[in-house]
Amino acid sequence: MLKMLKMFFTFCKPRRRRQFYWAIILTILMGLCEAAKIPAIWYLFDNIFNGELTKRVLLKAFLIMLIPVILSIIFRAKATMLQVDGGYSTAAEKRIEIAEHLRYVPMGYFNSNSLAYITSVTTNTMEQLADIATRVVMLVTTGLINTIIVVMALYFFDYRIAIIATIGVILFIAFNSIIKYIGKRFTPRKEKADIGILSTTLDYIMGISEVKSYNLYGKYSKRLDDANELGAKEYIKCELSMIPVQTIQTYITRLIGIAMTIAAIMLYINGYNDLATTMTVIIASYIIYASLDTMGTFSALSKIIERCIEKGNQILSIETMDIEGNNIETKTSNIEVKNVSFKYEKKNVINNVSLKIKDNTKVAFVGPSGSGKTTLCHLMARFWDVESGEVLLDGKNVKDYSINSLMDNFTFVFQNVYLFKDTVINNLRIAKSDATDEEINNALKLACCDFVYDLPNGVNTLIGEGGSTLSGGEMQRLSIARAILKDSKIVILDEATANVDPENEEKLMQAIDALTKDKTVIMIAHRLKTVENCDNIFVIDDGRIVEEGKHQDLIKEDGIYKRFVSERKEAISWKI
Repeated sequence: MLKMLKMFFTFCKPRRRRQFYWAIILTILMGLCEAAKIPAIWYLFDNIFNGELTKRVLLKAFLIMLIPVILSIIFRAKATMLQVDGGYSTAAEKRIEIAEHLRYVPMGYFNSNSLAYITSVTTNTMEQLADIATRVVMLVTTGLINTIIVVMALYFFDYRIAIIATIGVILFIAFNSIIKYIGKRFTPRKEKADIGILSTTLDYIMGISEVKSYNLYGKYSKRLDDANELGAKEYIKCELSMIPVQTIQTYITRLIGIAMTIAAIMLYINGYNDLATTMTVIIASYIIYASLDTMGTFSALSKIIERCIEKGNQILSIETMDIEGNNIETKTSNIEVKNVSFKYEKKNVINNVSLKIKDNTKVAFVGPSGSGKTTLCHLMARFWDVESGEVLLDGKNVKDYSINSLMDNFTFVFQNVYLFKDTVINNLRIAKSDATDEEINNALKLACCDFVYDLPNGVNTLIGEGGSTLSGGEMQRLSIARAILKDSKIVILDEATANVDPENEEKLMQAIDALTKDKTVIMIAHRLKTVENCDNIFVIDDGRIVEEGKHQDLIKEDGIYKRFVSERKEAISWKI
């Protein structure tokens, strides 16, 4: 229990930690209020059994009990509000912290860790933490503190009864530790099953068009059913393993009350205690039972909190790139790659590459799939850090730049565009939050996004998640409008025209021309017409630059580029 509280408080930000500290102080005061009932009960019974019960005695006993009850209600309300706010705010802040942390994690992490795992941590895990932590920290802490205070109060009435209560509490905590151990043993298997369900569900939803097209309902539905069934089995196994120990723990809480009651009666019969003390102790046993029962009900969940925190910290402990560079404003967009090598998962992707790209020139990377074209571009923008060698921008190592000042120089237009579930205008303002309406309209015009004004609410129209309500060409042109707004010195086009239909191609090329005017342009392309007019072409194969030059020079050589051009011309000549 103490380990869980320490982990949780360390996980919280200082402000939230203070909220929980205050909540615990209020919980202690609640426990004292609970214990204050015991003297009032004894005072009432003592006067009843001595035949001295009067209105004054009743009023005095009532006030002694009323004041702690009122204070307890106030303390409980305030403590609950602090813990609810602290629990949900911690989960919300950690989601943001994880997202911010992932911004500076090398891109290789996202290729070696499933989307399902990251999604699971930021959604299910943080949601569990918010819901369970709020209840568990409050109820378990309340139950434990109330029990300790009441047991301590009993030592003032009868140390023998108090010793019985103490032994019972120790036994309860011992069995509670066993329950948490069982939970810890099953937690990794349950998490694996959860990730399997989420991964299979995402795979099914994201590939639903293929499932429909190829009538794969049976196969993929079975995979989904199997994942759900495995998850159900793991949860059932865990619960069945815990039930015997939880049952024993429940009976221990009841036996504590029974043992205290029997001992109190026996002490009374043998003349060791008066009747008032005996009745007071019996009632105190029920208070202890209620507190332990509350604690037992929720304490098994404390292991879930520990695991949630461990998973959150696991992502937050991923080594990030050194982003504490200088805010450098570049004068040119000259890029130089000097003897750069890079490995991904022990595989050599870039092998001792050196090249120069001059300011305001247009270059192309050409080569077979998997040759390292995209990786080389990512190294320039420092999506990864090089294994050896260096990448220079305006004569300075990209590692010398702060990440924000470096990214100010780059604009990417990817083959697969992602638009957020938001309005058109908000998707554009990602590039420039303070963009005026005039700037936005100009960017839309340059990017040939005339279709926007035909949407139901124009630029205020809500786009479906991932741009699902727009065509591929429309999404691509909106991404170019966004890039125009950013107005960076260097534009990297990663297969930007690969999946565009002929109807949209002309408009898309106009948009790209507007975007790349007076810029340094690096394009990764498979289309001949996009590379013919480049100032320089780098032919990459197996992570090395094997050819370099202009189109008219490379076409004369019997190499990869010439074969590339021949294959494209042959493909274009086919007619149906």
